[in-house]
Amino acid sequence: MQDLFLFTLMYAALASAWNIVGGYSGYISLGHAAFFGVGAYAIAIIFEHVSIGSGYRPFYVLPLVGIGVGLGSIPVAWVAYRTRAATFAIVTITLLFAAQQLAYNLHSLTGGSQGATIRTPNFSVADYNVPFYFAMLGILALSMLASWYVQGSKLGLTLLAIRDDEDRARGLGVRTTFAKLTSFAVSAGLVAMAGGAWAYYISFIYPQFAVDPLVTIGMVLMVYLGGRGTLWGPVLGAFILVPAQKYLAYRLGASDLYLVGYSCVFLVVILLLPRGILPSLSDRARRLRVRRQPRERIEEVVAS
Repeated sequence: MQDLFLFTLMYAALASAWNIVGGYSGYISLGHAAFFGVGAYAIAIIFEHVSIGSGYRPFYVLPLVGIGVGLGSIPVAWVAYRTRAATFAIVTITLLFAAQQLAYNLHSLTGGSQGATIRTPNFSVADYNVPFYFAMLGILALSMLASWYVQGSKLGLTLLAIRDDEDRARGLGVRTTFAKLTSFAVSAGLVAMAGGAWAYYISFIYPQFAVDPLVTIGMVLMVYLGGRGTLWGPVLGAFILVPAQKYLAYRLGASDLYLVGYSCVFLVVILLLPRGILPSLSDRARRLRVRRQPRERIEEVVAS
């Protein structure tokens, strides 16, 4: 149960971070799990080559990991943004598999298929998870703060203009490249911070888990389920999907049949809630208000 809440917070942070790119700009990145893995291995490498100790100190390193990965993602984003639509998605998922192969083959840094070990934190057994709760909650707060800022800023207007019609926005003089690179770097940095906190919690990293396509799929599904381009939609999606995934995995054992449930959720969202839960509920409430207005006016006329 404690792990469930921790991973729900983690995926809420990941989905909120992905939403900055996929939700606002409309560019569907399928390679964000690569940055999750880079953040995880960054913490492992720091433990291996830098004496930062255990306890709470690695948490203080997470912002530096996020900044470093965010800046390092800019050249990758610049290349990926030379494409659009489905081609962009293919390019980013290629990045994911490239990062996974690097994790397998850079033995001196990652440990290869044998994995990398991180020193277990010296927290008390009774309160072992509490520091990780606060760390994930802090990353979630940063992700939501960044999303909130994007919503009400010039950057957010630019990203929405790109999502609606990028060619027209560029023709009107909007700095589309700067906005896309900025949003991508912020998103990648936040995802890397979550990966670093996850690695410190797990204490042992394998390439197939650190750079896992299912991590990206989880982010995308949660954003689309809750409502892309919204503040609370990704969080709502995470708090629905992560417990459902854990329940199905528990009920179906190690057969991976819960992935069928994932695909069913995706089909339901696309067919019944193409805009997500929150936008659909907002639209329905707006239609109800519009229907009530004529009735209220008729009642006012009759009463007068």
